[in-house]
Amino acid sequence: MATQKFYLALDLKDDANLIAEYKELHENVWPEIKKSIQDSGIEVLDIYCTGNRLFMIIEADADFTFEKKDQADAVNEKVQEWETLMWKFQQALPWAKPGQKWILMDKIFGL
Repeated sequence: MATQKFYLALDLKDDANLIAEYKELHENVWPEIKKSIQDSGIEVLDIYCTGNRLFMIIEADADFTFEKKDQADAVNEKVQEWETLMWKFQQALPWAKPGQKWILMDKIFGL
């Protein structure tokens, strides 16, 4: 059972054809990518899109950390290939650090 939730944002390039292609690729995510996500302790990963803005929800087990996921991804050739391909469609948010894609969002309200 997931014990952690994370919410992240990222933009796509504002191009209808690229956005359509990005969505198409996510209908058939490579099996190696799905496995790397699951192996990291992520139990649920949903991505939503409005216009060119993406919103990701991650539910992960208690042992999950972004640092461990980043380390595993850095030595996984298929993940690196996927991430390179994704940069064709993605653009960093204006406040992102160099090379940073998905930005962790801060919760500012709850009910």
